Amino acid sequence: MTAAPQERPQIAQCGAIALGTPKLETSLHFFRDILGMEEVERVGDTVYLRGYQEMKHHSLVLFASDTAIVDSHSFRVRRPQDVELFYEEFSAQGVEVAELPAGHQAGRGTALRFVVPYSGHAFELYYDIDAPAAPPEISSRLLSNSSRRRGLGVRRLDHFNIQASPEYVGDAERWLRDALGFKRREYVYVPDNDMLIASWTSVTSQVHDLAIAMSLTGQNSQMHHVAFNLENHSDLIVAADTLRDLDVKFHCGPGKHGIGQAMYLYVEEPGSGHRIELYSGNYHIFDPDWEALGWTPMNPDGMTWFGQELDVTQDGSMASATDAVSSVTSLIGQQAVAGQA
Repeated sequence: MTAAPQERPQIAQCGAIALGTPKLETSLHFFRDILGMEEVERVGDTVYLRGYQEMKHHSLVLFASDTAIVDSHSFRVRRPQDVELFYEEFSAQGVEVAELPAGHQAGRGTALRFVVPYSGHAFELYYDIDAPAAPPEISSRLLSNSSRRRGLGVRRLDHFNIQASPEYVGDAERWLRDALGFKRREYVYVPDNDMLIASWTSVTSQVHDLAIAMSLTGQNSQMHHVAFNLENHSDLIVAADTLRDLDVKFHCGPGKHGIGQAMYLYVEEPGSGHRIELYSGNYHIFDPDWEALGWTPMNPDGMTWFGQELDVTQDGSMASATDAVSSVTSLIGQQAVAGQA
């Protein structure tokens, strides 16, 4: 038998998102007091939070900013050596990568920061991270909980959904699969030319840990939303009822996706305007031979199986499935004209 080749570095899971907010205390109240996340640590004008079933130091970083920004999407790698191996691979590809010292984010070890080719999103990769116990006043008797369930009961960070401009989304999605090992699970495409509109990818059994979609505004490097997981569908309905009574702005939902088959509610975080999805359920993929499922823009069931139609724009305005098809058709036409120029 020949020796097995060295295993390539791998992403293990979504780690954290760092969000800048012009109203830090308003944003903190939303995530900590309403959604029920635990405030783990505060360093100056930066606050670290986690859900009640997250053992590691944090999955959400809030920091004061003049404008609402997304600083980074972070992922944890599977092994300590994978940080260095990814550094070597990116350097060989010509991808500019920076090493962040331990403590760049509180509780976290050395990390890599780079910009995703084509899409322009800032990603960070790390392995080492602290796992502090919750203070006694919120600790849980359930050993699988990091703290007691509070507020609307956010369990954990679930997934990221990012957007790229029409001319780059296909190349960016391909790079995420080839370089980082994300597997395409479901996708939306234009049958006539196989143009990619959106892709749901994962490194876990979930349908998606990371989704990337075409920006219908034509902008690159956008975040559509970040999703946090609730335990069940009833929790999501209670969340909708509670948040409506608190006058939190709804972008879409509650409803059920066809792609992934999860219940959703999209709201606007009141301190920053960032779009937050509360997400419950979805099927899991254990088949190693899974073949990605393709949808077309003419089939609205993928985005919305039932409930209010999904908002597919970046600016918070509502867009129906018909509007989305029209926008995609227009963008395809623009690309064709550009290609002939």
